[in-house]
Amino acid sequence: MVVAVEKLITSDILKPARYLGNELLAVRKPWDTAAIRWVLTYPEVYEVGASNLGHIILYNVLNAQPRQLCDRAYLPGKDLAAKLRETNTPLFAVESKRSLAEFDILGFSLSYELGATNILEMLDLAGIPLTWRERQQSRGAEGQGGRESTDTQSSFPLIFAGGQTATSNPEPYADFFDFIALGDGEELLPEIGLVLEEGKQAGLSRENLLLDLAQIPGVYVPQFYDMAEDGSVHPLRPDVPKRILRRVTTPIPAYSIGLVPYVETVHDRLTIEIRRGCTRGCRFCQPGMLTRPARDVEPDRVVEAIEQGMRATGYNEFSLLSLSCSDYLSLPAVGMEIKNRLKNENISLTLPSQRVDRFDENIANILGGTRQGGLTFAPEAGTQRMRDIVNKGLTNEELLRGVKTAWEQGWDKIKLYFMIGLPGETDADVMGIAETVSWLQRECRGKGRKPLNFNLTISNFTPKPHTPFQWHSVSTDEFKRKQNLLRQEFRRIKAVKVNFTDVRISAMEDFVGRGDRNLSKVVRRAWELGAGMDSWYENLDRAFSAWGSAIAQADLDWKYRQVENGEWNVFHAEASKGKEDGENTQLLTPNSSLIAPHSLDIPLPWDHIDTGIDKKWLQEDLQRALEAAIVPDCSFEGCSHCGVCGTDFGHNVVIESPAIPKFAGEFVPNTTKAQRLRVWFGKQGNMALISHLDLIRLFDRVVRRAGLPIAFTGGFHPMPRISLATALALGATSSGEIADFELTVPVEVDTFREKLAREMPTDIPIYNVEQIDLKSSAATQLLETAEYLITVAALAETTPIQWQNWIDTIKAKEELWYEQITKSGKSQLINLRDRLFELELVESNKSVAESMSSVIRYLGSYRQDGLVLRPEQILFMLETVAGVEFQLLHIHRNRLILGV
Repeated sequence: MVVAVEKLITSDILKPARYLGNELLAVRKPWDTAAIRWVLTYPEVYEVGASNLGHIILYNVLNAQPRQLCDRAYLPGKDLAAKLRETNTPLFAVESKRSLAEFDILGFSLSYELGATNILEMLDLAGIPLTWRERQQSRGAEGQGGRESTDTQSSFPLIFAGGQTATSNPEPYADFFDFIALGDGEELLPEIGLVLEEGKQAGLSRENLLLDLAQIPGVYVPQFYDMAEDGSVHPLRPDVPKRILRRVTTPIPAYSIGLVPYVETVHDRLTIEIRRGCTRGCRFCQPGMLTRPARDVEPDRVVEAIEQGMRATGYNEFSLLSLSCSDYLSLPAVGMEIKNRLKNENISLTLPSQRVDRFDENIANILGGTRQGGLTFAPEAGTQRMRDIVNKGLTNEELLRGVKTAWEQGWDKIKLYFMIGLPGETDADVMGIAETVSWLQRECRGKGRKPLNFNLTISNFTPKPHTPFQWHSVSTDEFKRKQNLLRQEFRRIKAVKVNFTDVRISAMEDFVGRGDRNLSKVVRRAWELGAGMDSWYENLDRAFSAWGSAIAQADLDWKYRQVENGEWNVFHAEASKGKEDGENTQLLTPNSSLIAPHSLDIPLPWDHIDTGIDKKWLQEDLQRALEAAIVPDCSFEGCSHCGVCGTDFGHNVVIESPAIPKFAGEFVPNTTKAQRLRVWFGKQGNMALISHLDLIRLFDRVVRRAGLPIAFTGGFHPMPRISLATALALGATSSGEIADFELTVPVEVDTFREKLAREMPTDIPIYNVEQIDLKSSAATQLLETAEYLITVAALAETTPIQWQNWIDTIKAKEELWYEQITKSGKSQLINLRDRLFELELVESNKSVAESMSSVIRYLGSYRQDGLVLRPEQILFMLETVAGVEFQLLHIHRNRLILGV
């Protein structure tokens, strides 16, 4: 069943274009010929999900498989979610517009501890039961979401999760998923698809299908396991593995190319992965532990993917992605090679947070240019002692050298990440953050230069499973006290902006992230009480209240208090070693404390997940932390014996850097204006839901993909010389829009039109292209009038004769006064009749509700000095003469008329 989205996705919805799907490079495969139909669902709004690299890669990988189809879905905004519930319409996939319940398998990305509430919201909107038990109980139900049921298979798709949080500790979410995909998915998901296809052909029951899936390394089926009294997890049957292996894959950059959204996303650029995994060994860092070994991508493949991707997408910016980009030895060579190849196209490179100790002039050169991006470093701690405890591998000298290099290369603002609440931290270490920032400012002063500005993010340490610090906690009160210490100290330091993480959510993340299966009921109740979008600042109060109530109702507030009070403190445990005797196991109870030395031997809810890292090694590394002993990076020095390298997970792959190409020079904007072309185009169908700013971005990318020699403006931020005559209201269609293009070399008009039209969406037709004199005024300066067709409904019984009489009355009047509020807030009266030149009734029809709707054509003033007659002002005229209320149903701009 295809959902009638045109009735749902209207201009009154916030950013309606986020729901359109079928963007450039999206994949449309025939529904009927697919054996297995996937939906990859990202439980965040489109702007976040559509720019997530893992989401894009797996979408492309699955659609590359024969007989497999992959669609996408995202968390809808509150306004669309309300519409879906009001109209009893199921949540749909963006390409096919089919209900999620029609697919064979739904995969959710779970990359944040509190993100499961968004998943429950999406399942509920799709009409799919929330737990695997409820879905099994619904076996045999017919007509759910348009699927036909059989005697052996549930009428609902298989639901699974993947991602960092799902891999590290799936237990708090075990009730909701049929299975969990652990680790990298590029090879794992196609294997799952083949097993599903065979099982579907054989008519296997849901249980037997899941049993087959459980034999695939990397697939964890929670219903085949149970939790013991001590929190550990064990198989319920002998034919499933005791420990489930994390999957490891070498990245393939070509799969990163895809999806050019119509709306601006949070990472609005091409992103290419250059290295997967990190072996730095930061003891707080879960991604670094969960993604070992480190695997470099061959530099030639990276360069090829970037060049191909920039041509295919039309982006003006690309990013190289890794947990530690600076550890990719080929970074300067790859960056310079691409910068040289694309030097004439105003392309810029951005990098995520970098190792400050590896930042040098070579990296600065590839990041600089006409659109110099931001720069982010993560010292993590303010003193050398704390950086050694967390195994950051960074000295004060290296920190200063990296920051000073950035300052000398032209950066006036740098973002720094710090963390408080780390194990063994003292007040002197906390104050060291402010002292370090002040010291860096003093060292980076120069004549004629502004003081170095810092934008600081100071987060609260949250212990993560599978890290040496997984046995540690910090009290909420202690976090608050340390934040206040820093607030007082930073008041004395100028040119520094400081952002702190909310301590309440940090405690919740800790509680859920290290929880067991008992928390599934908490997650569900929190969602029922309104939790969702919990990482968004404006939702924190509601989220905290919902989670707190859910924990209390589950009688687990005693356990939450242990986290909130920081009772699992390994440094305290070290101090008390030898004072207590006891068994090597300890059960968590409402009266228990977690500060005993033997707490490290307590079974953990995630012990059955085999990430490759030996638990004993984590304990030993924790002991090294207590001694402030560092462990070298095993990618470049000796093996640290963590247990990962071997047959199951592979080994570190470090590729030596090729020679860095000679710098060919910065982009110099070509401001030559050899030709000006005026284009008349339309905006129809779905493109009516594209905003004006998004349309400007679309034109920029179209011109880049078409390879047209567009001229640029000068100055510090060169922009392509593309000028749209005026904006069109969101939701309005048009057959008369105008844009001016200035080119550096003349191009045949027909050639220009053909290239432009080839790259445009079909709903933006190109009607005409004309060459105009270079010295003539821009279209935006020549606007005089605009012709509209507006569809208007009367909220009362009317006749065509009445409509014609009202229009004749308006035309006969010389004055129709309208109160207008200026931008400054002042009220002024304007005579709308002076701005109306033509008005006629085109047609009248009965609507479904038996009220009369009519199409009216008008020609009115449309000047850039503010003398504009807007469609809603025509309604005001009608209401003035008719005494009837009207509703504006649709706006279509027929044409824009330019003066001479």
